[in-house]
Amino acid sequence: MSNQSMAVSSVLAPEYLIGCLSSQYALGRWTACLYWLRGLNDTYRVRTDAGTYILRIYRQEIGEGDAAYELALLCQLEERLAGTGTSAASPVGKADGTRYSIIAAPEGERIAVLFEYVEGVENLLQEEDSCYAFGQSAAQLHLAMDRIKLELPRRDLDAELLIGEPLKRIIRYIGEDNPAAEFLRQYAAALRNRVASAAAAGLDWGLCHGDMHGNNNAVETDLRFTHFDFEWSAPGWRAYDLAQVRNRKRQSGERKEELWQALLAGYRSVRPFSEQDEQAVELFVLVRRFWIMSLDVLFVPTQFGALDFGEDWLNDFLKEFRGAGLVE
Repeated sequence: MSNQSMAVSSVLAPEYLIGCLSSQYALGRWTACLYWLRGLNDTYRVRTDAGTYILRIYRQEIGEGDAAYELALLCQLEERLAGTGTSAASPVGKADGTRYSIIAAPEGERIAVLFEYVEGVENLLQEEDSCYAFGQSAAQLHLAMDRIKLELPRRDLDAELLIGEPLKRIIRYIGEDNPAAEFLRQYAAALRNRVASAAAAGLDWGLCHGDMHGNNNAVETDLRFTHFDFEWSAPGWRAYDLAQVRNRKRQSGERKEELWQALLAGYRSVRPFSEQDEQAVELFVLVRRFWIMSLDVLFVPTQFGALDFGEDWLNDFLKEFRGAGLVE
């Protein structure tokens, strides 16, 4: 019999999760476990005698070191954000004092973490007031992160992680002999050169959220934002963090600039963001899009399937990258 795994990505049954996890928490009976969201990880809504929670089952590639870093960060953030207008969704401690579990799945072991359930709504950042408030919240998050000390190892969100490794992943997927490969190499080199120049001129560097879209990383109650989904958090350029909000697709094109300026004004009302940082945001929008292309590639085998990631997908990205004007 083959020793190969029977699956690359499974959806675990709620009943199985209740059986594995309920006894590990001092929350009484688990009365419901509803599969809530299919993403890069799987999310369940759990109801217990003690209240409602969010259960995240991380994909199999996420190891204990990754989980330990994220949870240590969140535990410190809870303290550092106290008294501000911003908060972060906190992990729930288990009865034994630990904060994550390792459970069996067809593809291998996966990590499970229970989080506090956050009441609120998704703010689409369509108005200046909400953009200003989100800018303040992002700055408060960065201020708190400036005061966090983590000894655990973590890769930086540097040019190699954001451009170098994504290039290799994309080329492996499309093939070395693909006519687009040479352009993508030139484009990646141009991005790296520009990032190096911007960084040399002086950019704010520190712990970042890493996936700060502005809607899928926070919920809002009365213009108070609670942030979650810190899986990609790591040291990096703060302009990269804000570039992810800058590149929001849901905002009206004609209002995009005024909404962005409102967000920057809110951010600067809390902490500095230099002209050099602001000028670098557009560059990091391009970097982020290149990274997103490689993220598509990463999850074709386990999440997406190859059907929608063929020539049309490649040509759309090539058109976008050529439009940036970095390669003649």
